[in-house]
Amino acid sequence: MRIILFTGKGGVGKTTTAAATAIKCATLGKKTLIISTDPAHSLSDAMDMDLAPEPIEVSDNLWCMEFDVYYSMKKYWSNMKEMMRSIFKFQGVENVIAEELSVLPGMEEGAAFLWLEKFYRDKTFEVIIIDSAPTGETLTLLSLPQVTKSWLTKAFPGQKFAIKTLGKVVRKTTGIPLDKGYEEMQTMFDKLEFIQKVFLDPEVTSIRIVANPEKMVVQEAKRAFSYLQLYGYNVDAVIVNRIIPEIEDKWFQGYIAKQKEYIQEIEESFEPIPIFKVPHQGEEVFGRKLLESIGESTYGDQDPATVFHIEKPIEIENIENGYTVKMKIPFIKSEDFTLRKFGDELIIDIKNRRKNMFLPKFANYMELSSYEYNNPYLTVVLKKT
Repeated sequence: MRIILFTGKGGVGKTTTAAATAIKCATLGKKTLIISTDPAHSLSDAMDMDLAPEPIEVSDNLWCMEFDVYYSMKKYWSNMKEMMRSIFKFQGVENVIAEELSVLPGMEEGAAFLWLEKFYRDKTFEVIIIDSAPTGETLTLLSLPQVTKSWLTKAFPGQKFAIKTLGKVVRKTTGIPLDKGYEEMQTMFDKLEFIQKVFLDPEVTSIRIVANPEKMVVQEAKRAFSYLQLYGYNVDAVIVNRIIPEIEDKWFQGYIAKQKEYIQEIEESFEPIPIFKVPHQGEEVFGRKLLESIGESTYGDQDPATVFHIEKPIEIENIENGYTVKMKIPFIKSEDFTLRKFGDELIIDIKNRRKNMFLPKFANYMELSSYEYNNPYLTVVLKKT
């Protein structure tokens, strides 16, 4: 199975690029599913058809699906939701608010991971294309397993045994499924951790960054790449969308010249990652015919399901009396990040993003000797105490 996730700044054309990729995969005979995790759900607009929160077959080898977190909670996690709603209500939270609070932080993104875990285990599809929300929400999705596990630990510190035993009594007397809900929650987090390992396997999962040749969009693409490298996800391609072709029109000459500069910047910044260029269509993009054309102009004779590039973002090397940990994190400055070590855990803060990196157990007995950043590599030296 191949999983390909498209990310980028809002409005760059992720949905049309993802849909065009899915259609080309299906045309090549691969059983393909495209999923929208964007709450705006523009996939149905791009495909020019109504979609549902379950996969529906729209043509040969092609299925489409738009997530609905409340649908997923009702179908798969009703005990957990009822448990949380009851706890909030018991604590004095009004019923309507409790209903909203009973959706876990990040559950919109988590529903995506849980569906993907199901599809991966069932081997239902050969290719899964993910039309993600804008960059920030995508990063929330990809870091969700650690966040939710931390949330559970803080929400129920040391209460696992009590919930499982006393919960049975509570369920019998009040009907509130505390024990069942807690077990459901634990199962959910196990599934999240499993599918994250799948996402970290570069042979299975690729992230593709979609960008326009514009200043703010290019900067956002660089930031996204930095964070994806930080979390260990493989970016195998950058797709530059909506390139205006050379035309004899004085109103566009300055804009086209600037585009050329930004395209060159993208090529230099992301090298050796493959860059795919998509010309502006000159019209609003929706409907299968135009999406097929975009898929052809993007990939040509190449199979979109190919892993176009693999790069190892983290390397651990044995040195005298210790180890070095080398991470590729481009497009940041030394003053942008802080680094700490607790036991076998490295904590890296880059602006508003945090990476909790768990090292091999031997690191527990080592101290953080030094670290330095030489673009694009952060090198950390650990020495035996």
